Amino acid sequence: MDLAYIPSPSTGVINLGPIPLRGYAFCIIIGVFVAVWYGNKRWIARGGTAGTVADIAVWAVPFGLVGGRLYHVITDYQLYFSEGENWVDAFKIWEGGLGIWGAIALGAVGAWIGCRRRGIPLPAYADAIAPGIAFAQAIGRWGNWFNQELYGKPTDLPWALKITESANREAGLYHPTFLYESLWCIGVAVLVIWADRRFKLGHGRAFALYVAAYCVGRSWTEYMRVDEAHHILGLRLNVWTAIGVFVLAVVYMVISARIRPGREEIVEPKAAKEAADKAAGKTADDDTDPEDAAEGAVTDTLPDTGKDAESSESSDGDVEHGAGNGAGSAAKS
Repeated sequence: MDLAYIPSPSTGVINLGPIPLRGYAFCIIIGVFVAVWYGNKRWIARGGTAGTVADIAVWAVPFGLVGGRLYHVITDYQLYFSEGENWVDAFKIWEGGLGIWGAIALGAVGAWIGCRRRGIPLPAYADAIAPGIAFAQAIGRWGNWFNQELYGKPTDLPWALKITESANREAGLYHPTFLYESLWCIGVAVLVIWADRRFKLGHGRAFALYVAAYCVGRSWTEYMRVDEAHHILGLRLNVWTAIGVFVLAVVYMVISARIRPGREEIVEPKAAKEAADKAAGKTADDDTDPEDAAEGAVTDTLPDTGKDAESSESSDGDVEHGAGNGAGSAAKS
């Protein structure tokens, strides 16, 4: 008798009238909002302006979704293009199947486009959003729970995940690898936040730390999974991918720290210029040339100065005249 386990939802879809609300999509949407919200707070703290993260996310998120789906379809092509399968299912993203490696890679391309349009260095933007992405992954993993997918090996642990029987899975109790990875991602986010504050990470090193730390956790959760996957030398393809990406991330951190130590002083030139103008007492609408303003000020004072000079001369003349008359009278006496 099973005394304790994590139940799976009876369905991954809630129908609100004619509109189906899918748990998988709902988790992804919430994750994106959390990533943008927290990334915006970190961006402002680094000297950027509010709204920049969201503007760039308009480019990064669609690219990331396409990249994540492409990676999944390419690496699990047998699910869609083998005999008896329907290739149209490759477009049914709501049924699950997003590869984080493709999402990050192509999402970075979208972020690069957005950063270029605003004149912002991509590494600085990546550092700001790194913990938010980890939080988004932690939330998004619960979409696998709604779809009853990507679970691990059978287990009798108290936190085992109960899977119901269907056409492509057997009923039973399994390791909840979605939960393991979700908790790991939260830990990664906390690690990046702490290290960023402690060591003032910059030039993309906070993002590289996130990537490296995530790869460590992904390696062991991937190893526990029992869903169909390609194997190379006895290891699942995604395990090899995690190892390779981990090495690249560590190498980047080492080289970046030597070439560009410290953190960027200016992450958004436009924001820095506006702050400098505000400190100098100049508003964005003040287009007056400082030299013209100074010349105008001098010109305005000239008439008054002239009158004062004439008045002074007149007064001096009266004094001299009076003094002359007095001297003359004294001579006549």
